[in-house]
Amino acid sequence: MNRLTLSLITVVICFITAVAQQPATLSTAEQEIINLSNAKWQWMSDKNVDKLSELFHDTAQFVHMGGYWGKDAELTTIKNGAIWYKKAEIHNQEVKFAGPTATVYSTIHLNSVVGGNNVRFPFFVTETYLKEEGKWKLITLVFTKTLGE
Repeated sequence: MNRLTLSLITVVICFITAVAQQPATLSTAEQEIINLSNAKWQWMSDKNVDKLSELFHDTAQFVHMGGYWGKDAELTTIKNGAIWYKKAEIHNQEVKFAGPTATVYSTIHLNSVVGGNNVRFPFFVTETYLKEEGKWKLITLVFTKTLGE
């Protein structure tokens, strides 16, 4: 092979590698759900139960390491500080749509205070939202602790 051909192949390989490493562009709908999810984490950190009450569907379920409960219990848990979601370090988020639902799959480290103890856990988090009357409502929030930490 001559130098020109070899140089051209090298340039093409570098271009393909660079393009493959670019983050995927989110659609407007995906970005809307990601923004809502991120706002939810902030509201949880701020203990803003008014905003969370608007976001949580009346029949929402919340699955934690220690059990599962509904909307009122989750809001009370947040308001009283039984669980304080101090900061969610979000490493990855992916959105999938099915009909009127959107599911956010996230990989996070959650810094929180549980029963007065500072803890930091790695989780896979699944959030499912339902679009009702033009508004997204959170219907499930599931924490799955990852292995290895």
